[in-house]
Amino acid sequence: MIEDCIIVGAGPAGLTAAIYLARFHLKVRMFDCGSSRAAMIPRTHNHAGYPGGIPGPELLRRMRDQAAEFGVTREECRVTEIEPLDGCFRISCGDRNWEARTVLLATGVINHRPEGMDHALHDAALAGGQLRYCPICDGYEVTDKRVGVIGTGDHGMREALFLRGYTRDVTLIAPGVHDLDDACRAALDDAGVVLVEGPCGDYTIDGNRLVLDTAEGRVAFDSVYPALGSTIRSDLAVAAGAAATGEGCLTVDDHMRTTVPGLFAAGDVVLGLDQVSNAMGQAGVAATTIRNALNDATPLRR
Repeated sequence: MIEDCIIVGAGPAGLTAAIYLARFHLKVRMFDCGSSRAAMIPRTHNHAGYPGGIPGPELLRRMRDQAAEFGVTREECRVTEIEPLDGCFRISCGDRNWEARTVLLATGVINHRPEGMDHALHDAALAGGQLRYCPICDGYEVTDKRVGVIGTGDHGMREALFLRGYTRDVTLIAPGVHDLDDACRAALDDAGVVLVEGPCGDYTIDGNRLVLDTAEGRVAFDSVYPALGSTIRSDLAVAAGAAATGEGCLTVDDHMRTTVPGLFAAGDVVLGLDQVSNAMGQAGVAATTIRNALNDATPLRR
């Protein structure tokens, strides 16, 4: 049986689209490899409607339950190929295949983690708030605290300056040696951001602080933000012929259509604000466009 839409990715974007599409009375199958970045959120306070916040895993669980309520089929496997065919797509998970009239890619990104930090310590620090990845999401939680940013160059500078809006005590630590031009150094100096050379490593949690080695000795912070970039998971769409930016973000129009007819994208895999609310909004636009495109091809009737 051919699906109306296959969704690759089961984070906030993919799940929102699945709910919309199922409520349009379309046949929807979702593929979930279990690596949504939202599952890493200890508690989000930016998502409207949840006073006190909601943990990322709980938000995903509720969204999965809601999608299942309307008949969305969820496959727990990793998609290995999206192949455009004549009028449809073949989606493969290893040697298993499905076909769909349209595909929505909602695969997100993977944050680059600090080198030398083991998985157990990483997860413990993330859960305890000593390690954070998104100052837009949780900068409020580090108000007037001691904050470290691991990074350099323009990206590291911009993250340090953004966090300066929450606290006076911001230190930019190079992962190796700082690579900052005169303009970056002047902006950081003007904001009172301390510069520390790397390399950094030998991470431990001491009390409620993350402690690490630098070229200038051992330092401790209430929270540390890695500003090390990310990998955009757009390879499936690019291999299928979709255009992307130099960084790998998929190119879409205002209706979330990629350059491959019938292939859509939403969420962090698209250039823009990497936020749950933004991903969900894009997913609603994509799902409605998919519904209308299918209706144009064959009128949807009950």
